[in-house]
Amino acid sequence: MEPLISHKGLVAALDRVNVDTDQIIPKQFLKRIERPGFGQYLFYDWRFMPGTGELDPNFELNQPRFRGATILLTRDNFGCGSSREHAPWALLEYGFRVILAPSFGDIFYNNCYKNGVLPIMLPPAAIAELFRRVQTPGYSLIVDLKTLRISDDVQLNLSFQVDPYSRLRLLQGVDDIRVTLQYEDNIEDYESQRVQYQLAFDDVIE
Repeated sequence: MEPLISHKGLVAALDRVNVDTDQIIPKQFLKRIERPGFGQYLFYDWRFMPGTGELDPNFELNQPRFRGATILLTRDNFGCGSSREHAPWALLEYGFRVILAPSFGDIFYNNCYKNGVLPIMLPPAAIAELFRRVQTPGYSLIVDLKTLRISDDVQLNLSFQVDPYSRLRLLQGVDDIRVTLQYEDNIEDYESQRVQYQLAFDDVIE
């Protein structure tokens, strides 16, 4: 997992509420057993025209001005629905490292942190202001996880909150497995002692 410390990126606007995880990554693509490869299916039913495989020019993220965006600006309750972890996988592989919204689905919100995506909840007024600013082509933001600030080139300065443990994991770029492996020596010592205790117990029973 790549560390996220200070990220500057182009902002793409998805002006929709209640975007659920089945819209983020439709269920028919969940048969894959590898984590890579989901990015191409992100928002599949919206990005592509039915039966053609061609990009739908009416879908927001297909606009040329949003090409290469790494920050997603959206509305309330983003990531609601099922608990599929494939949703942040798809967003990350597509290129998004930061998502800005007034609220998120709880499980999706936590899954983002576990997979290197930073979900930021901002007040509705701040989100509305960002939607106004993103109308300017090429609009970018700087998201600094060290200082917990969001800024742009035209005097925007917002603060945000992240729980300390999730923040540390993103700064260090460690997922659940890496966190566990930090205690590998302790785990091996415990397992070795457990075997010895079991052997000693078996001798007593005999």
